[in-house]
Amino acid sequence: MQQKIRLFFIVVLTLLLGACATTQTRSGKISDYSSVRISGSINRDFERSLEYLEEQDYVRAIELLQSVVEREQRLPAPYINLGIAYYKIEDKKKAEDAFLQALALDDKHPVATNELAVLYRKQGRFADARKIYVNALAENPEYLPLIKNLGILCDLYLQDLQCALAQFQHYMKLEPADQNVTIWLADLQRRAGK
Repeated sequence: MQQKIRLFFIVVLTLLLGACATTQTRSGKISDYSSVRISGSINRDFERSLEYLEEQDYVRAIELLQSVVEREQRLPAPYINLGIAYYKIEDKKKAEDAFLQALALDDKHPVATNELAVLYRKQGRFADARKIYVNALAENPEYLPLIKNLGILCDLYLQDLQCALAQFQHYMKLEPADQNVTIWLADLQRRAGK
């Protein structure tokens, strides 16, 4: 389910790629990725890679995404998906490299930061994961996966109930219908004596 949500977000992001004129900052970085124009063949290959990801054909997705990033290096989305595919085939080093490449293009990208922090959490790099979540939430305070995953990290891995409570309470203000988080929050409140 979480993978489908991630893929949906990336698909939506991709659909936004063909809009207006490119905006570049003084450093030469693009500040509005929705305005980047990309060629039809790159877009088709990216869309096909999404199909491979959805079909869980990660090897073919990786091959196609590598081709996409060789031809178009301005956008974080192909790097993010490449990282997800590498992670799925257990190549965590290449997954990390791909997420870091996406963040080199956009250091505030909520999906890239979330994916990298999840990777770090699963590697036992809890302090690194927490730092990424906290910094990313400063820029994207309503991005639900960041909030939820920081709550998970604080509860299960850091045993920081106050941090976990704060994250899940904030999450519930934004997404009150999430029954799983409602149950988790109730358990946290019980354990914290609240």
